[in-house]
Amino acid sequence: MVDGLQGKLHDRVVSILNFTEEIKDETVYAVIDQVILEEGKEQYISLSHMQKLRRSLFNSIRRLDVLQELLDRKDITEIMINGYDTIFVEKDGRITKWEEQFSSKEKFHDVIQQIVSSANRVVNETSPIVDARLQDGSRVHVVLEPIALDGSALTIRKFPEKPMDMEALVKLGALSERIAMMLKLLVKSGVNIFISGGTGSGKTTFLNALSGFIEEDKRVVTIEDSAELQLIGMPNLVRMESRNANMEGNNSIAIRDLLKASLRMRPDFIIVGEVRGEEALDMLQALNTGHSGFSTGHANHCEDMLSRIETMVLMGMEMPLPAIQAQIASAIDIIIHLGRLRDRSRKVLEITEILEYKDGIIKTNPLFQFEELEEVNGIIHGVWKQKGVMIRTEKLALAGHLSAYERLEQEERNDS
Repeated sequence: MVDGLQGKLHDRVVSILNFTEEIKDETVYAVIDQVILEEGKEQYISLSHMQKLRRSLFNSIRRLDVLQELLDRKDITEIMINGYDTIFVEKDGRITKWEEQFSSKEKFHDVIQQIVSSANRVVNETSPIVDARLQDGSRVHVVLEPIALDGSALTIRKFPEKPMDMEALVKLGALSERIAMMLKLLVKSGVNIFISGGTGSGKTTFLNALSGFIEEDKRVVTIEDSAELQLIGMPNLVRMESRNANMEGNNSIAIRDLLKASLRMRPDFIIVGEVRGEEALDMLQALNTGHSGFSTGHANHCEDMLSRIETMVLMGMEMPLPAIQAQIASAIDIIIHLGRLRDRSRKVLEITEILEYKDGIIKTNPLFQFEELEEVNGIIHGVWKQKGVMIRTEKLALAGHLSAYERLEQEERNDS
């Protein structure tokens, strides 16, 4: 909560600063310190309160006001603002209400505009919904009032400063070490992989980790609505981001446009951050023309992801369903489904191989499935049961990794 003293000091600091000139942070801090000390002569202010005032005043003038503290905290993973006076945060998988709030609706809207404009996006009454990102890569989603009935809504998904690799995910129990070794062979063989899951299941984190298996000599093109991927160790990397239409409704650049452009860039891997609509058709066509690629999408399980891709393709073009299903079966080799369990852990729940289209359906071959064994002190323990072995191994054989895969598969069967 912004107290009356902070509002009073804020007005005094602003009246002293000359905003017609470039002002350094040190100058702002100096004026803030001066104003706080002067106020301290008139009334008692504890040292801890002074320090809080100093930080809050600087954040309100030079940064993102009360939002800045949450952005600076590494233990906060999600920030949800429902109107200027209601803020919720996610910490350790739990959502709680935060005691602070913006001083006014106008200040909250100023912060929204500051965030959106820094990402070269526009949000206003004409275009009240926008996706953007912060400089650190955090994902931002804005819905302005009156579309958001109880006040403008701002949602920020934060990502770790250092992206997780597959080794870290294994240590967290998201998948087994042997499955990680298998995925490494699949990526090095150019197998096309689709990652499915619900909101907050860790799709982007997993996509980052999976991309870490791509060899350095490969040319990689990433395509996203708002750039979130943090790919490291890739010298030949092209990152592209879609663009909303301008104030006149022109000059938009859609995911479909970027996918078509990527095909002329001689990519070895095309990574689409998330497929949500008609761009699914272009993604399938790209994967069916000799390119390797990854993408993610929302679904409840692997079979459901196939149905959703069919629906998304139909959003872009009227095609006979058998033709779409044949395209999917030819383009996607593996679907990995992620989930968030009741203990708030994120795990690989299913891995399924996509086979051929035959007799009106897409044939699938389940490879692994997570099976819960017990729950101890609120923590779920389980194992990944092997359900089958890959049938479409041509890419593994061409890349020289088939024998390594067969050894892993044999070890898995022996341990089972």
